[in-house]
Amino acid sequence: MPRTLLARTFLLLATLVLLTTAAWLSLFRYIEAEPRARETAQLATSAVNLIRASLFAAAPEKRRALFAEFSTREGIRLLPAEPGDEIKGMPDTRFQSLLRKELISRLGAHTRVAASVDDVTGFWVSFRLDEHDDEEYWLVLPRERATRSIARHWLSWGLLAIALALAVAWLIASRISQPLKAMAKSAETVGRGQIPAPLPEDGAEELSRLAKAFNHMATNLQRYEQDRSEVLAGISHDLRTPLTRLRLEAEMSIADRATQQAVIADIEQMAAVISQFMDYARTESGEEAVICDLGSLLVSIVERQACIGRPCKFEFADLPDLWLRPKAITRAVTNLIDNAWKYGGGEVKIKAAVTQEHGQRGAVNNEIWLEIIDHGPGIPPAETERLKRPFTQLETARTNASGTGLGLAIVERIARLHDGRLELLPNPGGGLLARLVLPIDG
Repeated sequence: MPRTLLARTFLLLATLVLLTTAAWLSLFRYIEAEPRARETAQLATSAVNLIRASLFAAAPEKRRALFAEFSTREGIRLLPAEPGDEIKGMPDTRFQSLLRKELISRLGAHTRVAASVDDVTGFWVSFRLDEHDDEEYWLVLPRERATRSIARHWLSWGLLAIALALAVAWLIASRISQPLKAMAKSAETVGRGQIPAPLPEDGAEELSRLAKAFNHMATNLQRYEQDRSEVLAGISHDLRTPLTRLRLEAEMSIADRATQQAVIADIEQMAAVISQFMDYARTESGEEAVICDLGSLLVSIVERQACIGRPCKFEFADLPDLWLRPKAITRAVTNLIDNAWKYGGGEVKIKAAVTQEHGQRGAVNNEIWLEIIDHGPGIPPAETERLKRPFTQLETARTNASGTGLGLAIVERIARLHDGRLELLPNPGGGLLARLVLPIDG
């Protein structure tokens, strides 16, 4: 079966049209057989009666000349029946059975019908001049009169009707599938965390109600997302001022150096948590996608990491320009590097290259694989999907480092925002391989 609703609906409608046409044709042929057999039998009977009357009126010595006259003028062949005639009967069909029955009822029980006599094809009907006369004759009519055929113009009209029915079926299928296809695209947009354009709410009542419900759902999701982002951003912003005051108070009021550093470390950790909350809140803050040199962007990220004491090895192939949100991509890559340094405990390596991924039905998708590799304990495969959810951490953490559980959730949302994905894979050399996959359009 085809995969698309359009193709499946059209196939079902086309099958219905063809089966209905075949049923009507079969019914027509069944109903038409009896009157056609009666008409053909009447024609043959009229010819036999005409010949009988002519032969009775003619002298016996002139009958052969009369046979020739019928053949040349009327196209009717008359032949005397011989005992040694090789007779081939008509096909055993319903029409031929009805025709044979009609001829016997009109001409007598001795009447024979043949498709060929002595290898001469035609519509052969035997008759006698008199019921008590043993002499028998063959009336030979054109074979077409005893066969059924559909006229060419009827066939042409039938094919035209089928073509029109299939065209209407395609129109019906497309009118059903187009709104659903648009809704599927809008649902994919919602799945990426974006707000789709409102769907048209016209058309059939069921599709109109479905479009209205979907638009209402998308509007509510947008409002909930905005409310959530505003709450997170507001709380984070309001907490920064007291934290700053606490830090100043700690630096000025706590005399013990060790205690002071511990308090400041706690305050910095709280500030980092708030910073992640704000990052999560503004992941989809409306940054527009622009044509971006991904290679240059990654180089600037690596250089910035080196400046803060986090040198990273990197391998960048020639990368094409992409439609990206630079701030969001920077945030995602930085979060992955932070996780690698925090939980990986050691060397961090960054790789980026263009690859070809085989999708469904043999399609080849060009993608960029951006990989951040560490050599820490890694993540159990059963936990990878759970860790992409907000506020989720590995219960048996790779180290004792604390966090909010938002880092991977932020990367996951940014990946979906770019129609990509985040994959957490075991590193063949030990550790974790975090792969950010970005599709290449076209």
